[in-house]
Amino acid sequence: MYFPNEEVSFVGEDITEAYDCLRMFFNKASNFNRVGIGVVLVLETGQHYPVSAKLMFPCTNNMAEYKACILGIRLAIDMNVQELLVIRDSDVLVHQVLGEWAMKNTKIFPYLHYVHELIKSFIKIEFKHVPRIQNEFSDALATLSSMIQHPDKNFIDHIPIRIHKQPAYCAHVEEEID
Repeated sequence: MYFPNEEVSFVGEDITEAYDCLRMFFNKASNFNRVGIGVVLVLETGQHYPVSAKLMFPCTNNMAEYKACILGIRLAIDMNVQELLVIRDSDVLVHQVLGEWAMKNTKIFPYLHYVHELIKSFIKIEFKHVPRIQNEFSDALATLSSMIQHPDKNFIDHIPIRIHKQPAYCAHVEEEID
């Protein structure tokens, strides 16, 4: 658990500095028999595009992780992004996509193959591993989606999230009638 007054040391790469390309954070969350995935696309300007989805089929954690990655990459392609930095707090997917680690589960091969096909759409794409603390927003989206019971064939409208840099003050006082 992270507390704001504690000092945090990062084991992975620090990605808090500005990048000259779109950054994609993604995560998955399992809750009983429900699985949710979350993706956050962050433009160079700092604009965030959060997306979450619920997987309505039985899948392993690794399958869900690949589905989240695929969702984010497809969103970036739909936005005509040419350069992408893909960021995840789990080593497995990052090293498998880069070909550094072997894959033991044959059910994952189609997902890996599809990621490699999607990668061809970019001029430049990088995969980075970061500490979990730097992937909190996509983790929260995945957790939220895994917890909500979505009715079949119904969609939930997006939830706008805004960051306010100043507190809101209430200056309205109701007058009491004698």
